[in-house]
Amino acid sequence: MSERFFCRGAAAWALAASLLCGAAAAQAQGSPPSLTIQGVSYPSTIQSRGKTLELNGAGTRYKAIFKVYTAGLYLEKPARNLQEIEALKGPKRISVTMLRDIDSAELGKLFARGMEDNMERAAFSKLIPGVIRMSDIFTQNKKLLAGENFTVDWIPGQGTLVTVKGQLQGEPFKEPEFFMALLGIWLGPHPADEQLKKALLGESS
Repeated sequence: MSERFFCRGAAAWALAASLLCGAAAAQAQGSPPSLTIQGVSYPSTIQSRGKTLELNGAGTRYKAIFKVYTAGLYLEKPARNLQEIEALKGPKRISVTMLRDIDSAELGKLFARGMEDNMERAAFSKLIPGVIRMSDIFTQNKKLLAGENFTVDWIPGQGTLVTVKGQLQGEPFKEPEFFMALLGIWLGPHPADEQLKKALLGESS
């Protein structure tokens, strides 16, 4: 009698373990994988102000043959050009992780030039105070080392937030055009890196 009870109990435990393992496997299969670029992991989704953002694309910025940084673009739903991104009303984020040490002041100057190269002169002129402030942010941080990260977030109702090495850099940029002007550095008609543009727009990785 006790032997029969033991067998039934063992079978029940085996069935329960099988069900638990099956549920765990199903959950793992249902979880979208992260994307790893040059050793930098970009989660498939992130949370921003209570909203779930999806990885639109990620890639590597090259200068000549040198790898400079990786970048990942997060949006509320997929977009394939700047116009589609601008039409999205929710939060947006671009995340950049350095692959080599770089002088932050020089990076700030390159970003300012990239914004200017991808905008009409009149539109760029309106953003000059913000561009100067952004350059100052990077100048104050002096250096970005390989593995260090900065993010730029668009938060509806607040503006553009810049976070460097995990530290929020002052007040939001209030100009609604500022975030899209920054995205133009990578996604405009004259992008910093054509292959990176394609990767961020989900055309390649």
